[in-house]
Amino acid sequence: MDALRTPAEVDPDKLMAFVFRAVEEAGAALNCALVVMGDRLGYYRSLAEHGPSTVAELAERTDTDERYAREWLNAQAAGSFVEYEPSTARYRLPPEQAVALTDETSPAFVTGLFQIAHGTARDAGRIIEAAGTGRGVGWGEHNSDVHVGCERFFRPTYAAHVVADWIPALDGVVDKLVRGARVADVGCGHGASTILMAQAFPASTFIGTDGHAESVAVARERGAATGTTSVSFQTAPADGFGGGPYDLVTMFDCLHDMGDPIGAARHVRDVIAEDGTWMVVEPAAGDRVEDNLNPIGRAYYGFSTLLCTPSSLSQPVGLALGTQAGPARIRDVVTTAGFSGFRLAAQTPFNNVFEIRP
Repeated sequence: MDALRTPAEVDPDKLMAFVFRAVEEAGAALNCALVVMGDRLGYYRSLAEHGPSTVAELAERTDTDERYAREWLNAQAAGSFVEYEPSTARYRLPPEQAVALTDETSPAFVTGLFQIAHGTARDAGRIIEAAGTGRGVGWGEHNSDVHVGCERFFRPTYAAHVVADWIPALDGVVDKLVRGARVADVGCGHGASTILMAQAFPASTFIGTDGHAESVAVARERGAATGTTSVSFQTAPADGFGGGPYDLVTMFDCLHDMGDPIGAARHVRDVIAEDGTWMVVEPAAGDRVEDNLNPIGRAYYGFSTLLCTPSSLSQPVGLALGTQAGPARIRDVVTTAGFSGFRLAAQTPFNNVFEIRP
């Protein structure tokens, strides 16, 4: 027993290396709020538009306090988000960072990722409390940065890939959509994916469903603003939306959030046409823990702990697949529900796209 209580020998160099890494991690955590600050105050957009700027110039152009602008710029320079030119005392936003931080049409746009991370961290206190009891925290219980940041993060990827790559990777689906098909987009959130598909395939009819009424209200407003008449939205659970038979059912980055994904899959099986297709887009993941021990997996495991798993646990069943469920667990869900066809149809560094058939 004494041997068990004896601490392992500590390597002082490794200890200090970890301490410095921890300091870097704390700076990165604070930077989530700083990126949101730069986005909301227009700092990044000003630097992108006007080029290298002094503190005073940035503050004047954005109508903000010079002292806040100074500290924000120095934090961004220390983190290599901007570059500092000592000879001119000017700060420059490199073109690559300008795309990633200001261009909401680019699939490389990451400001939404920082916004959802910032919002998720703000609600961490209630997750810590819930972890002691096993209860959940529902999607609708989170602050607006979670909802808005989620949509801003995923929308550019969907705009780049859904119509151009993912749907064409499904066997025979493009032809059906061009001729005219019935489509249900389940877990549609603010409607970005639903509207994108409806605009690309005007002969088809699209319905977006989501259990979060506030998100559905936003989706309806955005759908109406586009003038697209072939799209509608309804508040409904994933295992209870109406209509059908559907030629295509889609779920974008939401199956793992559901309390009862098997029940949702069974409902899809009930409402899908016998020659229909179910497209499930999930975060990129391998089947083993060690497959996901990388920067992308780390971010997804973080969201899984603080956002996705609590969401699942707040619902009946509470299966809690987790954000890094991996293809094997997704296959188990859909085959248990009665589907026989399952394949990985497409991939990006952040997504797995599955084609599922009755």
